Amino acid sequence: MRNPRWLIVLFVLTYAAMLFGGAALKSNYSALSQYISELGATGSPHAHLISFGGFIPVGVLAALLLFTMAGRAPVSGVSRVGYWLLLCEPLAWIGSALAPCDLGCPLEGSLSQAMHTLLGVFTYLGTTLGLLLLATTPQIKRRTRLLWIVLAIIWLLLFVLMGTPPLHDWRGLLQRLAEWLVYGTLCIAAWRLAGPAGSPTKQ
Repeated sequence: MRNPRWLIVLFVLTYAAMLFGGAALKSNYSALSQYISELGATGSPHAHLISFGGFIPVGVLAALLLFTMAGRAPVSGVSRVGYWLLLCEPLAWIGSALAPCDLGCPLEGSLSQAMHTLLGVFTYLGTTLGLLLLATTPQIKRRTRLLWIVLAIIWLLLFVLMGTPPLHDWRGLLQRLAEWLVYGTLCIAAWRLAGPAGSPTKQ
């Protein structure tokens, strides 16, 4: 694909449509206190529409974007492992549709909730490791290396905070902040690599 920037735009638009459109379909939904996955919670209104019309397209586009940009990303060795660990995010979106959380997204619940929780832990830890390994990329500048490390720390910290009982009323906001910071940074990096100056690297 000569210019994959259209794919970045499509991903951003699909993510925004899922996030804000899904919330608009649920009259009692709170973006501040409820996880994004609760948009597709079992038994909630329009759950199947949001899961299969929102979560899965976001996951598929994210995976497609990662595969498309793989030849342009200046990663090698361990940092390439980190790059592919970012596939944890598409896996989480698709997994959230196939194993939705229960209403309220409790720590304990149905088998689907247990699988959902396990997938969430795996995803956050995998993405954290992926960002840290991206910091080992030989060709990047020191400030870029520091950026990946800081993002990994913030991502993991917000994950811990959103599961802390005293911050229950803010967990939705904390999750969105984590995603916007990491997804936004990754999309900006992909946009730059997708430009004329972004030369493909050998696999």
